[in-house]
Amino acid sequence: MQEADPINVIFKLQKFLKENIENNISILVSGVDNMDTYKYITATIHTNDRILQEISNLLNPKEPNDDKVTRIRK
Repeated sequence: MQEADPINVIFKLQKFLKENIENNISILVSGVDNMDTYKYITATIHTNDRILQEISNLLNPKEPNDDKVTRIRK
């Protein structure tokens, strides 16, 4: 069995989450039968969006690296 490239797996996961969000938005646009279904779908969209944001943050860190310490002397 061949090992999967971690970066490739991450990009496939992002693609899957984006497609899932789009599919759920299409369902909402076409209409839902009841409020429970609406809440479930909106929660799913929100959760998938949060996961995408966390993946993006991990791939492009905006916070300084803790390994590099800047010393300021007086």
